[in-house]
Amino acid sequence: MDILLISLAPVAVVAGYVWFRDKYEKEPVWLLLLSLLAGMAIVLPVMVVEGVLAEVGDPLEGIAEAAWSAFAVAGLTEEVFKFIALFLLIWKRPAFNDKYDGIVYGTFISLGFAAIENLLYVMQDGYATGLLRAFTAVPAHAIFGITMGFYFGMARFHPEESRAMKWKALVVPMVLHGIYDFILFTGIEWLWVVFLAFIVFLYVSGWRRIRHLSDQSYFKTDFELLNRKFTPKNEDS
Repeated sequence: MDILLISLAPVAVVAGYVWFRDKYEKEPVWLLLLSLLAGMAIVLPVMVVEGVLAEVGDPLEGIAEAAWSAFAVAGLTEEVFKFIALFLLIWKRPAFNDKYDGIVYGTFISLGFAAIENLLYVMQDGYATGLLRAFTAVPAHAIFGITMGFYFGMARFHPEESRAMKWKALVVPMVLHGIYDFILFTGIEWLWVVFLAFIVFLYVSGWRRIRHLSDQSYFKTDFELLNRKFTPKNEDS
C-alpha cells in the first residue's frame, strides 16, 4: 500500500491541479479516466520499442550513448506513442471543444504513462527514489504532456497552422524529454546544477502554457457572465 501511495500520489496531485485549472468547462470524467488508461496502455509497446533501439545503440559509448538513450530510446519513443494515443483518442471527440482541452488530455495521457513507470521504479529502487521522482520525473512527464497538449490544442483551433502545430506537439516535448534524460544519463556530477535549473525551467514553462490557454478559453466570457449574474450586488445601507 505504501508503494502504491508514494508512486501514485504525485500523479494524482498533478492531475488534480490540471483538472482544477480547467475552470470554465470541465471535461467528462470518463474521458479523463480513459486518457489515463491510454497512457498506461502504451507502456508495454514503449518498452518493446525502447528495447530494440537500446540494442541498436549498443556500440555507442560515452556522450554518444547518453544522447542516443536520451533522445532516441526515451524521448522519441515515449513521446511518439503519447502523441499517437492523444491523436487517436481525442482529436475527433466532441468534448475537445477548447484549446485548453489539449493540455488536459495531453497531461492525463502522460500521467497515465508516468504512473506505471513510477510504480516500476519505486518497486525496484525503493521509497527514496519515489520521493525524488515525485518532484522531478512525474512533474516532468506532466509538463511534456502540457507542452504536447498546448500545441495540440492550437492545432485543433487554428486550422491555418494545424500542420506546423502538430509537428510542434510532437517535436518540442520530444526535445525537452531528451534534454532531461541526457543530463541524467551523462553521469557528470556538475551537470546536476544544470539539471535543477532545467527542472525550474520546465515548471515555469508548464505553468505559463497552462495560464495562457486557460486565459484564452472560449468559455471564459460565458463563465464570468454567469458568475456575475448569480453574484449578489452590494446594497447601500
